Amino acid sequence: MITPVALGTWPTPLEAAPRLAARLGLAELWFKRDDLTGLGGGGNKIRKLRYTCAQAIAAGATTLITSGAPQSNHARLTAAAAVRLGLSCVLVLAGPPPERRRGNLLLDGLAGAEIVWSGDRPLAEVVAAEAERRSAYIIPFGGTAPASVQGYVDCGRELRAQVPDADAVEVVVALGSGGTMAGLVRELGAQRVIGVDVGAVPDPRATVAGLLVDEVEPDALRIDGSQVGAGYRTLTDAVRTALEVTARTEGVFLDPTYTGRAMAGLLAGSFPHGDRVVFLHSGGLPGLFGHPEL
Repeated sequence: MITPVALGTWPTPLEAAPRLAARLGLAELWFKRDDLTGLGGGGNKIRKLRYTCAQAIAAGATTLITSGAPQSNHARLTAAAAVRLGLSCVLVLAGPPPERRRGNLLLDGLAGAEIVWSGDRPLAEVVAAEAERRSAYIIPFGGTAPASVQGYVDCGRELRAQVPDADAVEVVVALGSGGTMAGLVRELGAQRVIGVDVGAVPDPRATVAGLLVDEVEPDALRIDGSQVGAGYRTLTDAVRTALEVTARTEGVFLDPTYTGRAMAGLLAGSFPHGDRVVFLHSGGLPGLFGHPEL
C-alpha cells in the first residue's frame, strides 16, 4: 500500500445537528466535517491528494498538473498541496478566462498556481500537452484514481470510531468524480452509503463500481439522481433552499455544487431507510463566492 504524505489534520470532527435532524424527522443527524481538513481552505480532496501526491513524489515529479471547472475545489486544493510539498502546480481549467477571478480562482492565484485555460479544446488534450511539455505528474479530474479511494476508506474507519453504534448509521455524500463514495462503500458497505449525483460524470454508477474493481455490483450502489437539475454548473431552487435551511438551523454553510445538492436530496425525503444519518460535509465553501447569482 502507498504511504500517504502528511497533508491535513485528522480525524476531522463529527458534530451533532439536532435542529436539522428535527426538521428532517430523523432521530439523529451528524455532520462529518471534512470541510475542516486544514490545508488550503479544507475539503474532501485532501484525503485523496495524500495518496496521489505520494505517487507523484515517488515518481520524482517536481510539478503537479490537474484539471477541472473554473470553480474546482480539487484544483484549489491541488495548488495548496503542491505548495506544502515544495512542488510547482499547473491547473488546466475549462473554457475561456473570466472577466473577474472570484471564489476558488482567487485562491488558486494566491497559492501561485499557473492557470491554463482550455478555451474550445478538450480538457484532456490540453492536460496531455502541458504535461508533456513540463514532464509533470497528472492528477486526474477530481483527484479520483484507484489509489486515492483509500482516502475515504480512512474516513470510513474514522466514522466507525466516532459514531455510536456505527453499523446502524447511513452516510449521505455528494457524488462527483466517485472516489469519495467508493472509499466509503469499501469500508462501510454499499447499503450504508447514499451518493447524491451532482452531474459531474455521465454514468456515476459505472464510475463508482469501476473504482471498486468488481468489489460490488453496480446495481447494489445507492445513488440518487434527482438533484442534477440542468447540469453540474447550474444552481437549482432545491439547492438554494438546502443552503438556506442548513445555514439557518445549524450555522453550517454548504456549497452550491456538491454539498448543496446532497442536502437537497436529504431534504427531499426519498432516503435514507433509517433514522440515524451522517452527512459528509466535503467542503467547497469558496465556491459560494464564485456564484454571484446567489
